[in-house]
Amino acid sequence: MNGERAKRCSLTAHCLPLTSTGWSRTSAVGPFPKQRLPPNQNMAKAQQSAKTAAKAAARKRNVKVDVHGDVHISATFNNIIISITNKNGQVISWSSAGKMGFRGSKKNTPYAAQTAAADCGRVAMDAGMKKADVYVKGPGSGREGAIRSLGQIGIEVTSINDMTPMPHNGCRPPKKRRV
Repeated sequence: MNGERAKRCSLTAHCLPLTSTGWSRTSAVGPFPKQRLPPNQNMAKAQQSAKTAAKAAARKRNVKVDVHGDVHISATFNNIIISITNKNGQVISWSSAGKMGFRGSKKNTPYAAQTAAADCGRVAMDAGMKKADVYVKGPGSGREGAIRSLGQIGIEVTSINDMTPMPHNGCRPPKKRRV
C-alpha cells in the first residue's frame, strides 16, 4: 500500500523540481511541459513576417489602366464593396465600408458608401481612369450615394447597369420573421 502511494506521488506534477532547461511540470497544464522559447526564436518570427511581406509585394501584378473602365458596386444588407476594373476585368482599386473604418450597422449607410467610393475612385483617377461603366448589384442602401460620389471625384459615369440577381420563382424563400 505504501509503495503504491509513493509510486503515485512520484508521478504527479507537484512533486517534480525545476530542471536545467528552465521549465517544470508545475507550470504546465496537462501532462506536457511548458517550454520557454530561446531568445533567437523571436528574431525568426520577425524574419518570417518580412518574407511574407516580400511575397505579397512580389505577387502584386502590374495592371494596365485604360481611360475607360468598369465600376462594380456590390451593396448587401451588411456592407458595400466597390471594385474598379479595366475592361479586361483586372482590379485597379477596391474599397469597402469596413475598410474605411465603419463597423456594425454603420457599414450599410449611404455615407459609408460615399466614403468607400471616393477612396476607391481617387486611386483609379491617379492611375489614369477618366470614364467608367457602373454595374450595381444587391439591395443595399448605399447604391446611389456611391455612384454620386464617383461623379463628384471626376470619373465620368457613362452607363449604370443594375445586375441584381432576380429569381424566376426559383428557391423557396425563408420563412417570415416574427419580431
